[in-house]
Amino acid sequence: MAGVHPGCRRSGDSGIKEASLTASGMEKEGMRILVVPKEFPHGRVIGGPIIIYNRIKYLSRHHRIGLASFIRDEERKYLGTIEPYLSELELMPYSPPRNTFRRTSDFFFSEVPPYMCNTKSSEMRRTVAEMTQRSSYDVVIAEYSVMGQYLYRNPGINSRTKRILSCHECYTIARKKVRDLYGIFSIKGLRAMLDLYRLEVYEFAMYREMDKIITLTPEEREGLLRYTPDLDIDVVPHGVDTERFSPVSPGQQEMSVAFLGNYPHDPNRDAVMYFIKEIWPHLKKTFPDVKFYVIGRDPTLDILTAAEKDPNIVVTGTVEDVRDYLKRARVFVAPIRLGKGFRGKILEAMAMAIPVVTTSLGAEGIPVEDMSNIVIADDTETFVERIARLLKDEDLYGRVSRGARTLVEKRFSWEKGVQILEQVLEKTVVKG
Repeated sequence: MAGVHPGCRRSGDSGIKEASLTASGMEKEGMRILVVPKEFPHGRVIGGPIIIYNRIKYLSRHHRIGLASFIRDEERKYLGTIEPYLSELELMPYSPPRNTFRRTSDFFFSEVPPYMCNTKSSEMRRTVAEMTQRSSYDVVIAEYSVMGQYLYRNPGINSRTKRILSCHECYTIARKKVRDLYGIFSIKGLRAMLDLYRLEVYEFAMYREMDKIITLTPEEREGLLRYTPDLDIDVVPHGVDTERFSPVSPGQQEMSVAFLGNYPHDPNRDAVMYFIKEIWPHLKKTFPDVKFYVIGRDPTLDILTAAEKDPNIVVTGTVEDVRDYLKRARVFVAPIRLGKGFRGKILEAMAMAIPVVTTSLGAEGIPVEDMSNIVIADDTETFVERIARLLKDEDLYGRVSRGARTLVEKRFSWEKGVQILEQVLEKTVVKG
């Protein structure tokens, strides 16, 4: 296990910058891999960052892993869940929120497009370059497209270090979907239009400069190739811990449905509000006592306001273990209308043998069969009808429940996904 090195560095009053986990003298064979994620990956994180934690965990069995990450003060208690898998660690605080003057300046003058400026950090850019030089990394992986800005046009990065961008979601495609869904005469549509300013040119120039792009789904790969056909892209699927997320006992379940997510991410917020406004009133007419659990970090004001008006909507905020709430749900609902990429939350529900009702977009990347291992509903009426059927029809419920667990066990263990990633990394490093 790695331990804290005596030479740990701290950076003044601005926060903590730590370098210095060593492998306690234990040399590992394999590649040297530096991971640069958007969020600090720890063992209790939910949503997209859980894939980064597990990639680090399983890759560390055969390779030396470094991590350069932002961190929030409240996340420091989870350091012990990731440290054992690292040979080197650098942490720094997020940049302060940008005021109106900075946002205006970013809009007109920043090389990085405004949509990516909330994560803009000269300290991170410098740190990534320094780490590749001093530790001779074979490859550096930017997890999430926004983190590609630290690899793109960064002359300080070691010339021998291959640069890989892990695209969880193409922002250009995602923001265009928001614009098209809401229309340019709505506040959300107009905001999406502003977000797209200079975004497409920068984002795809960034992709072209990488040695490799990886996506979570074939659909995301095809979406990128429609813009730039010559990109070098491999698909590395998501996974789930099938031991930790195990089938629930029917005795633990309530007459309830649930959704899980980080709500600053607009596709999650939109899914919850769409469900509350369009689906929930119809469902309550048939099942007056049904509850809706909204699980996850930083629920937005509109979600909190809706919950204040309806005691059957339970908003949990951050929880220590999402399973404590997932196991209460008879059905997991994911009316996803925005975004791209893979929804690990759906795999977690399926692993717990909780039937999932979602849209075709929500099921992207999972080889599902409607009404066999998942339930697909792409409009409000179908969504209501199919939730009701699952709650009433025990045979259908059992078939979907068993099929979901079987699919996850066969296709989506973390080991399998990381084996694919390992092969992609080795191929990229060897390519020279």
